[in-house]
Amino acid sequence: MGHFAKVIDNIVVEVIVAEQDFIDSGLVGNPNEWIRTSYNTHGGIHYLPNSNEPNPNQSQALRKNFAGIGDTYDLTRDAFIAPQPYNSWVLDEFSCLWKSPVPMPNDGKSYEWDEETVSWKLVPLKTPVETMP
Repeated sequence: MGHFAKVIDNIVVEVIVAEQDFIDSGLVGNPNEWIRTSYNTHGGIHYLPNSNEPNPNQSQALRKNFAGIGDTYDLTRDAFIAPQPYNSWVLDEFSCLWKSPVPMPNDGKSYEWDEETVSWKLVPLKTPVETMP
């Protein structure tokens, strides 16, 4: 079994789990519209299943990232690329992930991107009263 992305006009419209023979049978449409994707590949690195540990066998890394609906399949890079989240972010050519122009602080606090100021803004903590229904 494997994951396959249905790609029409370079956009992922569906992702399924199937056997290659099922895809090749044409029962799910044109077999040429289906491209294999790896659930365990992220940023060009293949990880051991259910872990954050890179697989020693990186030959299993497939198409840079696991395909998601709305992602682009870039034939030249042979990569699935998520939509650009902000105009200021740039594509990292190795990972095919979008990178902010300013690194997010690594201080254990929560931040969100502010495109207007092109910077990370601290997310204020909610008090218990604010979180109650």
